[in-house]
Amino acid sequence: MLSSNLKILVISFFFAFILTTTHSLGQNDGDTNDGEGDEDDDDPLVKRNKEDNVVLLNADGETDVLKQSPVVELSGEFIKEEEQRGKEPKSSEEIDGFEEFIPEKRKWEYDAKAENLFNGAIRILSKRRWSDAIQRDIRTAYMDLEESAQLGHFDAQNILGFSYLFGDYRWSIDEAKAIFEKLAEFGSPNAHLGLGFLHSTGAGMAEPNPALGFLHYTFAALGGNPLAQMALGYRFANGVGTKQNCETALMWYKKVADRVASQVKLIGTPSIQRIRIPDELESSSITGTLLDNNVFSYYKYLAETGDMQAILGLAQLYLTGGKGVAMDLNSAAKYFTIASEAGSSQANGYLGKMYLEGTHATPQNNITAFQFFKKAADKGNSIGQAGLGMMFLYGYGVKQEPQKALKLFALAAEQGSPDAQLHLGQMYYKGLGVKRDFKQALKYFQLASQSGHILAIYNLAQMHAKGTGVLRNCRVAVALYKNVAERGRWGGRFMDAYLRFQNGGAVDEAAFRYLFLAEFGYEAAQTNFAFLLDREDTHLFAKEEAYRRAFMNWLRAANQDYPVARVKLGDYKYYGLGSEPSMEEAAEHYKLAATSHQNAQAMFNLGYMHEHGLGVQKDLHLAKRYYDLAAETSTEAVWPVAMALMKLRVEFMLEYLLMNFYHRSPSLDLLDAVLGPDWDLYLMSLLLGLIVWLAYCYFRNRQNGGGRN
Repeated sequence: MLSSNLKILVISFFFAFILTTTHSLGQNDGDTNDGEGDEDDDDPLVKRNKEDNVVLLNADGETDVLKQSPVVELSGEFIKEEEQRGKEPKSSEEIDGFEEFIPEKRKWEYDAKAENLFNGAIRILSKRRWSDAIQRDIRTAYMDLEESAQLGHFDAQNILGFSYLFGDYRWSIDEAKAIFEKLAEFGSPNAHLGLGFLHSTGAGMAEPNPALGFLHYTFAALGGNPLAQMALGYRFANGVGTKQNCETALMWYKKVADRVASQVKLIGTPSIQRIRIPDELESSSITGTLLDNNVFSYYKYLAETGDMQAILGLAQLYLTGGKGVAMDLNSAAKYFTIASEAGSSQANGYLGKMYLEGTHATPQNNITAFQFFKKAADKGNSIGQAGLGMMFLYGYGVKQEPQKALKLFALAAEQGSPDAQLHLGQMYYKGLGVKRDFKQALKYFQLASQSGHILAIYNLAQMHAKGTGVLRNCRVAVALYKNVAERGRWGGRFMDAYLRFQNGGAVDEAAFRYLFLAEFGYEAAQTNFAFLLDREDTHLFAKEEAYRRAFMNWLRAANQDYPVARVKLGDYKYYGLGSEPSMEEAAEHYKLAATSHQNAQAMFNLGYMHEHGLGVQKDLHLAKRYYDLAAETSTEAVWPVAMALMKLRVEFMLEYLLMNFYHRSPSLDLLDAVLGPDWDLYLMSLLLGLIVWLAYCYFRNRQNGGGRN
């Protein structure tokens, strides 16, 4: 087996070397940009102007600001590119459902039947996130993929390998591994991704081999696979299996962020919902991340009766596929049209976006888009104002007028429009019709990023990575690029995993999917995988191994600032689950969660540990302080804290009596040795029970006596 792996790696190394001879593996420290060349020429909305005196957002080799004119006009080439982007948008129907995989770089001559089977299957499988994909067609598509793979189609083999890995068609890790090993001999980045996952986690292996997994991830990343690039970015950023290196992490995360940002659309981008199972289980069906079926049916009923809020709500859900609702642009357009005809300015704004971008439900039409935007803007709607501003800025079907665009963006930004804030940031950054001002650009990018706008976060990452308008900060840039990278369409696997967990009967498959995503640094996946192992709902690993893996993933999630994971680490160290027990380490984890995240559970646990001197110095006053803080932080902690404080007051009284009026008898030491240090609690409980029993007998006797009188 070892010789086979070496053969795969040696062959893959040569393929990777051939593919990357024009790219540098490293990146110079500081603010220089050597080695990146023209990579940023394809960045979205941030393309480089070829004229020497104009540098647009994300331009490598940034020129000295003092040498540029304070006001920069849009170049003809830039306008032409933007006009073309507006006139010929990529239809939402063309969204590939397999963004985590990249087509093989080597061109093979496939059998015509194999190619036809593959293309037909992909057309169906790419619609899995759309409402018009049915289960029977999906199964047929996988059967066609299997036949195409048997005829030697490499891309079909790649997708089939991952379908075996996750059980999309049938669950067979051994078959997946066999496909990956075969394709890896030809240098397939996707196959190396699969092997990296299997070796790193030990799935389907005798034991994990993180070093070999890291090597496979490297080959996959060099071949351009975005998930492998995320895996390396995460490892270098956090020192997982390698020495921590912020600059290398920045390089890998930037590559993925560039890819994600280049695919951002005005509309029709599926919503990526990274649900944390612990949080979801604590929420109700109404306030939770997913809509309850009954609630959704009720919304549909309200919409059919003409309720405007329900109509707009359904339209927006169908537009992005949010709250677990299947993305359906036909239904979105239908409900927006109904609302528009009823005079809704918000619906007009969204229809303007849909016609400007172009979808299969709303063919691209600048004139129609302008009309809808104007209807919305005339009523003061921020979506309409921002849409008109973009059309005037780039000349989409109208004369290019940056000054008019600026005014419209300003009006929309005052109402909190993220799109308007983004475009204002870009105008100030580039000096488009205004004096170039990096501080103003930073301000508007930050405002838009607070609403979760991907391009705003991306542009902030660019500024922090380059040190433009701010002090260069690698760690901040990495965090921002990571945020963008995790919004890639491959994040759709989160919903797939959650639905398998929610529907029951497929917890193992859900856990396996979370394990896959956890490898690439998704905190929510690390949390969910650890949570499912913690509940002992899965049968993937033996009990002790499950706790060990849960501990590792709680640790990784805690290091990404999830407070519940930090508290769980304290619990695991307290009880010795998945690691050696250590009261001192448990207290440290609780203290971190309490001080950094104001977690009530951690505060309560610290109070208990100080009360009993477990891992920390016994201090009843400090225990009371932590109990009080827990009650102030969370209303759910009020009753547990009240009970703990009652017991603490008894301890205060006993301590006072023992210190001032009582000489400890040797017989008490004997009780400690025989019954344990908590024998007094047992005695108190017994006395309390006795008092309750006596009170019960007393009232019962009174009732009986009253009856005789």
